[in-house]
Amino acid sequence: MGKIALQLKATLENVTNLRPMGEDFRWYLKMKCGNCGEISEKWQYIRLMDSVALKGGRGHASMVQKCKLCARENSIEILSSTIKSYNAEDNEKFKTIVEFECRGLEPIDFQPQAGFAAEGVESGTVFSDINLQEKVRLGDPARCDMVLGGNYLFVEQGFSVES
Repeated sequence: MGKIALQLKATLENVTNLRPMGEDFRWYLKMKCGNCGEISEKWQYIRLMDSVALKGGRGHASMVQKCKLCARENSIEILSSTIKSYNAEDNEKFKTIVEFECRGLEPIDFQPQAGFAAEGVESGTVFSDINLQEKVRLGDPARCDMVLGGNYLFVEQGFSVES
């Protein structure tokens, strides 16, 4: 099946370097079996820190799963070297933020959750644990960058899964 890229398109105002935080960041995906086409009913997450051995000593993957319909063992691996941040200059454009090596499991949808971080454009103040399930308004007193005294906005986002 090969590599599949997850792309982000967003509108960032006064923030940059939007990225997943740490090896325990959870990528919530809907998966499809490459053999029979069965699509998972529930969201499943994979993490960079997880490593599962493949049968027959053929290496490892972030997730190994047997299809409920055809019983084929499939796997998916997060390619750590492909994890990229989304920056202010990427505004309004799709940019690949991670790639997956797919061996039978194909991600078809992504659900952003908490665990993202970003920085103030001028001050560099780090905003952590941003939840992309909702429009993020970083101008509230608890998260305001006092150096600029400004309102930080993460207005909207869209995701695309590309093979």
